[in-house]
Amino acid sequence: MIILANDGIDLQGKAALESAGFQVITNKVDQENLAQAINEQQIVGLLVRSATKVRKDLIDACPGLRFIGRGGVGIDNIDADYAREKGIQVFNTPASSSQAVAELVMALIFSAARGVYDAGKFMSHQGNTHFEELKKKYSKGFELRGKTLGIIGFGRIGQSLASYALGCGMKVIATDQFPVKNTVTMQIEGYGPLDVQVPLVSFETLIEQSDIVSLHVPKQKDGSAVLGDRELAMMKKGAVIVNTSRGGVVDESALIKYLQSKHIAAACLDVFVGEPTPNPELLQHDGIVCTPHIGASTSEAQGRIGLEIAQKVKEIMGINV
Repeated sequence: MIILANDGIDLQGKAALESAGFQVITNKVDQENLAQAINEQQIVGLLVRSATKVRKDLIDACPGLRFIGRGGVGIDNIDADYAREKGIQVFNTPASSSQAVAELVMALIFSAARGVYDAGKFMSHQGNTHFEELKKKYSKGFELRGKTLGIIGFGRIGQSLASYALGCGMKVIATDQFPVKNTVTMQIEGYGPLDVQVPLVSFETLIEQSDIVSLHVPKQKDGSAVLGDRELAMMKKGAVIVNTSRGGVVDESALIKYLQSKHIAAACLDVFVGEPTPNPELLQHDGIVCTPHIGASTSEAQGRIGLEIAQKVKEIMGINV
């Protein structure tokens, strides 16, 4: 039984699958050659992350596929409903990367608050010649304690983020289009768990009241942005936006406009439209803090994802190991 992990898999997950009798191929196959490779090698399972797209044409071309798994939270790069209609099992790993993404969000927020990202770029080549000018430029940061963090999408990642933000003394509010629990359990080393109630508010209330807005939602089905021109205009002057969910969830053209007008103070982006070739205007803008889609990319999270994938594959294939 051969599995193609086209976007890679952690060694722990690969070992767990191999110990259950699977052959795991990790050599990357280009999108246009994927159907041929799957059929020629009689691959029964396809594992992807965000790079590989599994659309109807690929599903139709590969009748031997038994399952498609995504190492990550969303499955919007897979035509999941169509695959299931064809009898193919589709799964993801929503429980494994929440902490990693939440910690990146906090790192991005701290960086925007104190100019760490931007200052670091200039210090490397101007620090010994323009030290005083740089000190003056980056001496107008802000503290997080007492600020309001608004979380759009209050699933596992949103709740994990809330626990970190509450620990920093922030006020946290959240919104979600589905019914969700609003109790966040904070694990405080040496003190045991502490349950905190996070207020659930309307979408409009959240974007109007938040000093920082962090998005944790999939793409809209119609392709529209969650934060577009109208929503950005409603936000507080000087607000900060964080997007670690999907490129396009924030309208990038509108974002540049509001950054240039200083209505939005900064945007922290880990995801972009057109990956892996994002808009250079975004990457080079002084108001942008950016990372190359690394939200779930910690060694611990990838290990958990790999093991979760292995467990789900064994369940699907009826292997009790």
